Amino acid sequence: MDICNGQEAISRIDRRWLGIPIRSWMIVGLLTLITLLPYGQVRQHDFIGFDDAVYITENPWVEKGLTGQGIVWAFTTTHGANWHPLTWLSHMVDSQIFGMSPAGHHIGNIFLHLVNTWLLYWVLVRLTGSRWRSAMVAALFAVHPLNVESVAWAAERKTLLSAFFGFLSLGAYTAYVTTVIVQLIWPHWYCCA
Repeated sequence: MDICNGQEAISRIDRRWLGIPIRSWMIVGLLTLITLLPYGQVRQHDFIGFDDAVYITENPWVEKGLTGQGIVWAFTTTHGANWHPLTWLSHMVDSQIFGMSPAGHHIGNIFLHLVNTWLLYWVLVRLTGSRWRSAMVAALFAVHPLNVESVAWAAERKTLLSAFFGFLSLGAYTAYVTTVIVQLIWPHWYCCA
C-alpha cells in the first residue's frame, strides 16, 4: 500500500461527518441561519383571530395535549371543515410540550419549515448532484414570501406538514429510482455496449 494513497483515504474520511460531506453540513448550517433570521421573530407573536381559535386556542381536544381520546378524535373528526388528523396530532404535541403558549406553536412551525428546507436541499442534491445550486433553490424556498403565512400563522400547520411529506416522498422515490437504475438497469446497458 502506497503511503500517499493511505493519506488520501484518511483525508477523504476527515472530510465527512456521519457519512455526509463537511461541505453539505456547512450548507445546512447556512440554510439554518438563512431560515432563522427572518422567521425567528415569529416566536414572539401571539395567536391571531382567524383559524387559531378553531384549531388551537378554543379547541378542547388540542388543549388537553396528546391523549388516547384525542388521537381517536383526530382521525374521526371534520372539525374546522377539514379532515387532517396529522395536523391535529401535531397541534396536540405542541400543546403537550409547550402548553397553550403561542411561542411554542410558532416554534413548531419554524422547526417544520426548517426541516422542509433541509429536505428540499437533500432531494435536490440527490436529483442534480449539485450542492450549491440545490442550496440556492433551498435558500429561496426558505425565505420566499409565499411561505410566510405558513410559518407565521400557527393554524397553517397543514401546509408545512404537506410540504414535509411531499419532500420526504420525493426523496424516497429518488433514492429508490437511483438504486434501481444503478443495480438493475445499468449492468444491462453496460453489457450491450
